Amino acid sequence: MSDTLPTRQAYRNRLVELLPEHERAICLDTDTGLFSGVDFGSAAERYVNIGIAEHNLMGMAAGMAASGWTPYVNTMAAFATSRAIEAIKIDIAYNAVPVRIMATHGGLSAGHLGPTHQCLEDLAVMRALPNMTVVVPADAEATTALVDDSLTLPGPLYVRLGRKATPPLPGAERPVIGKLQRLRPGTEVVIVACGPYPVHAALQAADQLTGLDVGVVNAHTLKPFDVAGLLDATAGARLVVTVEEHWRSGGLGAAVTETLAEHNPIHVSRIGMPDTFAGYVGSQQDLLEHYGITADAVVQAVHQQLTATR
Repeated sequence: MSDTLPTRQAYRNRLVELLPEHERAICLDTDTGLFSGVDFGSAAERYVNIGIAEHNLMGMAAGMAASGWTPYVNTMAAFATSRAIEAIKIDIAYNAVPVRIMATHGGLSAGHLGPTHQCLEDLAVMRALPNMTVVVPADAEATTALVDDSLTLPGPLYVRLGRKATPPLPGAERPVIGKLQRLRPGTEVVIVACGPYPVHAALQAADQLTGLDVGVVNAHTLKPFDVAGLLDATAGARLVVTVEEHWRSGGLGAAVTETLAEHNPIHVSRIGMPDTFAGYVGSQQDLLEHYGITADAVVQAVHQQLTATR
């Protein structure tokens, strides 16, 4: 079982181990501090800190990827998907080059820094880009596996990483990019979640929903989305609930509702950030509680919807 670590630290630890073994992999940083004090050993020259210049970072990474390198680029999610989005779209996604965008402080994990640094739009932005793979690992072990798999993954990759330590998923098998991860069997109500806090909230809600057959699915890959896996997991369900640390538009809830509307219409209740900027500064946990991205919110949504449809 994985340690209780931030997903960003699990990424850092694994990349430091792998870089000396893979001579065409390179780490490009934007003065994030994530690799401060790290000894890369024989790969020391392949750690390059270009400073706070995210747009330049993406253009530089695209050029290196087109020249046979596999760049791992480090920045905060809010800067990757807003300040640098033109370079990601034109230089990286358009050319389908293997740049790995490792974006820290996803969702509300920069809650203490306010709306300028919180990132609640990244999954919508990135899943809209052709050629882009979009992944949100839910614990440290999944992050480590993702770094290993990313070495040979074709095309560009966006990975949302958390800032705070989160516990491992109990009994979870090794995730596979592009495949939904069934964490708990159940067919009456199916909770689909992505990211550490939402997935744990989904599992806690399933425990509280006694008397119902509740399944829990970890949708760690937003693109390519596992259509067949979702249809299988939700076949015969009365209700699907999505849980995400993202605005309700464009992210996991959108991917699930788009899929079900086209292939198997089922009522979907979406738990996520309402259409507002965070109105105050607080910790990630404070903001998740305040905006109702919690196990209690999932339980309430299930009871309300099932009561309404009796």
